[in-house]
Amino acid sequence: MSLQTKACFKKEFLAYLRTYKFLIIALVILGLAVFFPLLIVGTGALMYNLSDFYYYELDTDITGMVEFFGTASSIGVSSSVEAITGIGLIVMIILMNKAAGGEQKKRAIIIPKSAGLRSFSYLFPKFIIYPISVLIMSIISMLASWAVSFLIFEVNDLILSSVLISGALAGVHLMFYACMHLTLGTATGRAGMSAAVCITISMFLPLMFAMMEMDYMFNPFALNTLAQMPLVNNAMSISVLTDIGISTIFVFGIMIALFLVALFAQNAKKIDNSGDEIRL
Repeated sequence: MSLQTKACFKKEFLAYLRTYKFLIIALVILGLAVFFPLLIVGTGALMYNLSDFYYYELDTDITGMVEFFGTASSIGVSSSVEAITGIGLIVMIILMNKAAGGEQKKRAIIIPKSAGLRSFSYLFPKFIIYPISVLIMSIISMLASWAVSFLIFEVNDLILSSVLISGALAGVHLMFYACMHLTLGTATGRAGMSAAVCITISMFLPLMFAMMEMDYMFNPFALNTLAQMPLVNNAMSISVLTDIGISTIFVFGIMIALFLVALFAQNAKKIDNSGDEIRL
């Protein structure tokens, strides 16, 4: 690794820590993972207290719903997956704006050649630090969600391997969108536009594919759904595990392709120094 790449790793890592973005993202993901199982149990307790009212006043039996909200830990951990890949994803994208092209807009860094900074050295640390950090956060958060669910739910129907697989898949889901945001943002220098595109895609494309009944295989937008499969069925067959592995490898291939696209876009940029200010 060259000295310039090492310096860029240090710059990116310190920017991630000193702006408290790492801490905020970690607290949000961990907080969502812990809060939603508690919310499920609290909702179940509230419905239990209101069950007599519904039965005698409204002639409605909600016993089945009460049982759904208060029995198995898989329900709590599954709700954490939905929260992390939904709310947590949006928070992550917004907080990554400066790294995803925001610094180019503010002229905080001149890219690529006028200051001797190579495009690879500028981009490579971003595609390592941010995606890997959210993967680790996701796995740790799933373990925390499992621990909380084990304590508050009546039945613990999950095993450690299922929780780890689910956390890893949720983390890969976050990694994919982090790479997409970095590619769009650094290629265009418009972090806000990139964030809006990524958030819109995350909200509508998975729903569209679900309505089309499109399989999760080779579908990077279905990773959030795929992450819940180990929680539904602890004893997954070898074929299902193989499908999950192939889908994950396919998504990693897309992330590598996104990095190459971002690198190509940076190398293709022209710098015009003829005016009063530097324009990328």
